[in-house]
Amino acid sequence: MTQIKKTVVFILFAVLALCIALFCCKCGLEDKHKEPRETQEIIKELTTCYGTYGENDQKTIDECLKELEKQDHVAGDKWRSIISLWKYSNNGLVLHYDVLPDGLPATDELCIVVLGYQLNVDGTMREELIGRLEVAKASAEKYPNALIVCTGGHTAYQDSNASEAGRMAEWLIQNGISEDRIIVEDNSLTTAQNAMFSIDILSEKYPQVTKLAIVSSDYHIATGNLLFGARSILLAEKAGEEKYEVISNAAYKVSTGSLSTMFQAGSLSELLRT
Repeated sequence: MTQIKKTVVFILFAVLALCIALFCCKCGLEDKHKEPRETQEIIKELTTCYGTYGENDQKTIDECLKELEKQDHVAGDKWRSIISLWKYSNNGLVLHYDVLPDGLPATDELCIVVLGYQLNVDGTMREELIGRLEVAKASAEKYPNALIVCTGGHTAYQDSNASEAGRMAEWLIQNGISEDRIIVEDNSLTTAQNAMFSIDILSEKYPQVTKLAIVSSDYHIATGNLLFGARSILLAEKAGEEKYEVISNAAYKVSTGSLSTMFQAGSLSELLRT
């Protein structure tokens, strides 16, 4: 190779090296001066990631939690608790069929929360909702001092006056449960709203309640456990100071499995909108 060619090659390599160095420097500066993301943006990525991949993308989950903690320490702690609850609800939660288990508080600090189910078009209850009520009745008889929340809104297309919670309360009263124990929440149309509106009523009118037990169909228990627990976490001053604790459940047997984590992710996002 002639001296001229060697010089040209040297110059080309030098220029290439300089370009690479400038590019790396520019990237470093961009990262250094990159604006921190908004808290809600981080939470959205966190819930979407877990909803899509579950625990199969723990790296992204951990990165989001660390970023959130750096941005807002209180929110970071809360969402670390919610993610732990999410994992437990889907993977570690034990279902109790037909009636609440032994050992729950025998006082009115316990509230049995019965989740509604869409009514028939004429306002009558479907078989699955009646099954949930039979489980609720057995549980209410086992814990006679517990209050009972019936939660569910107006879902009968041909009867605007009928609500899930109203029909549920009527059935329980007709089957021997004292009306004084029953709390009607009849504005919710989703499980997230079940959690939001029920806890709002308890907080305002029943300050003695601190323990919740979810009654629903078996496939729905995990989602109820997650959303009521997450709502309590989000309302607390900081993680670990929640007023409400979901301590148990009673399931009506319909099927195995649970609602998808993607459905749960959407429901968690709904909790953040109010």
